[in-house]
Amino acid sequence: MANPGERIMRASCSQDSIIVELADGRTISAPLAWYPRLLHATPEQRSNCVIAGAGYGIHWPEIDEDLSVEGLLRGAPAPHVSARAG
Repeated sequence: MANPGERIMRASCSQDSIIVELADGRTISAPLAWYPRLLHATPEQRSNCVIAGAGYGIHWPEIDEDLSVEGLLRGAPAPHVSARAG
């Protein structure tokens, strides 16, 4: 589990990255290409995020996306979801 210094203080998205500032002073940046829902969202949808999970996660309600500080620190892109045969 993340330690208290790894709580998210601020999160924002540029045109091509997500930028997260942690309580211990670190800044994490990851490409939006790793997170297709964020990549394809509008700038307004990307800016509408809330810090969740006692400060260890980020939630975008309009696009139903959630990221954890643990995953960001590991450099883990979103899992690929394959289409179901119907």
